[in-house]
Amino acid sequence: MKKLFAIDIDGTLLTSDHRLTRETNEAIQYVQQQGHVVMICSGRAPESILTLMKEEGIHCPFAASNGTVVYHNGMLLDEINLSNEQVTDVATYLDKYHMPYRLYTSKGIYVPLSWDERVQRIVKLGAIPSDFTKHDDFQRMLEHPPSYQDLHEFHDIKDLLDNVLTIQKFFVLTLEPTKKEKLKMEMERIPLVGVTTSAPFNLEVMHKHGDKGFGIETMANHLGISLKNTVAIGDNYNDIPMFQKAGLSIAMGNADDAIKQLCNVVTSSNNENGVAKALMTYGK
Repeated sequence: MKKLFAIDIDGTLLTSDHRLTRETNEAIQYVQQQGHVVMICSGRAPESILTLMKEEGIHCPFAASNGTVVYHNGMLLDEINLSNEQVTDVATYLDKYHMPYRLYTSKGIYVPLSWDERVQRIVKLGAIPSDFTKHDDFQRMLEHPPSYQDLHEFHDIKDLLDNVLTIQKFFVLTLEPTKKEKLKMEMERIPLVGVTTSAPFNLEVMHKHGDKGFGIETMANHLGISLKNTVAIGDNYNDIPMFQKAGLSIAMGNADDAIKQLCNVVTSSNNENGVAKALMTYGK
């Protein structure tokens, strides 16, 4: 019976120091050799996923930007984008609070010219909880996005709306818990906007129907695989939609207890080859 395995990247596929272990790489190849399909289902932009797969020698379909864009053999299967009105409304709130954010689009990642200034403004306020600074991704998230992700800068959101591109996701660096909750509530008031998170210090804003559940379902339908024969492996709140769609949901050992309680199975942590163990158990 052919299965589809949808795997998150950060906190799941990769270790806390962002490595793909030999055991995990070999487990992916093993499952593929058994006739099953492995897909990446990540909050990362398509450019970042493609770079990772090339570096690690992984060949598989993927869903990027939290599942809002889905690719198979280099072909775009489907996408769910934010409307210009939604983009304008979200950006208006973020600019009001001077929040640093990235836009994941059909033409790469865009950031405001004032990204560094916005980040430093939050840091100087001194309201960042100390435990945030210990998170594996904290320093990486503060940095200006790397150039290999096809980075572009813009001054005004209106400049982008005049271009021929689509916008799938806002990645918002919140850093302050109280501001994060306030922003979340305001974002959710915007019609057909969905909000999730992949770390304590960020928010991710997409179309309400654009999520990892859309990603895994789109791929399953394309491949003719029943959702009951799909397996989702992840560690965070933005993985919940694919957990809800999949026939079998597997939480990483490093996931929050709330995530573990939502899943059928808990595997080992990302530093203990949790993905490899899950693949070798359910991919025979």
